[in-house]
Amino acid sequence: MPNVEDMNEFFVDLNDTRLCVETFGATGDPAILLMAGASASMLWWDADLCRRLAGHGRLVIRYDQRDTGRSTTYPRGEPGYSMTDLATDALGILDALGARRAHVVGASMAGGAALILGVDHPDRVASLTFQGTTTGDPELPPMEGTPHDLPANLDDRDALVEYVLESVRSCDGVAPGYDERAFRALIEADADRSTDFAASLINPFRMDVTGPRNGGFADLTMPVLVVHGERDPVFPLPHGEAIAAAAPDAELLELPDAGHDLLRSSWDVYIPALIRHTSR
Repeated sequence: MPNVEDMNEFFVDLNDTRLCVETFGATGDPAILLMAGASASMLWWDADLCRRLAGHGRLVIRYDQRDTGRSTTYPRGEPGYSMTDLATDALGILDALGARRAHVVGASMAGGAALILGVDHPDRVASLTFQGTTTGDPELPPMEGTPHDLPANLDDRDALVEYVLESVRSCDGVAPGYDERAFRALIEADADRSTDFAASLINPFRMDVTGPRNGGFADLTMPVLVVHGERDPVFPLPHGEAIAAAAPDAELLELPDAGHDLLRSSWDVYIPALIRHTSR
């Protein structure tokens, strides 16, 4: 089970929003800002992964986005924010840490907020990494499988854990490196740490999915790394290929035998690639 007792968390207050943040590495090193996907707290960026990246001379920042973990939550079904707000939150965290620029990594749904940062705030973004995400083009292959319904009792912690585990199994069970015990431990830790675990499973999918004001992928001016699982059933590989084709300075890293989430079995490929990318 992930150890949440020794986490060195702190809070950043931005107007009426409180965000829970943790850093790894030395202040002053190039910053990597890790933005997790929908419903995922900072725990989904494994602490060991963060330490390994920090060991290469990076200040690694992970945090709970709104409606996850210990950050501000909203009434179930009534998220009071948009994708643009999530991008603004990221800038607020960088400001609080005194980081003028950062290498931004956006996973899954957070790719939308990462795109807003890259297009509308290019002076704050040293590089972009889009991880298991999409351009949103409706012509791309659809998501495989059918989403299942939330438990009837949204306050039943064990039922919510099983619901998330079933979702993860459908996203990553195709990968040889899938470890169900490890994911169960992660989800249980997330449920026990969250202010409102049910809200984290509902609200991110009901926010206003805004986009950049000043263009799209073709307007990115910084180096782009596209990381995509070969077997990703949520956004099949052509989604990642489409991002790499659209961004002017992009490289595609295909993770062999990987599904949607970044599994430990892919770290030996992923970490060197991200370090190279953030050294450009």
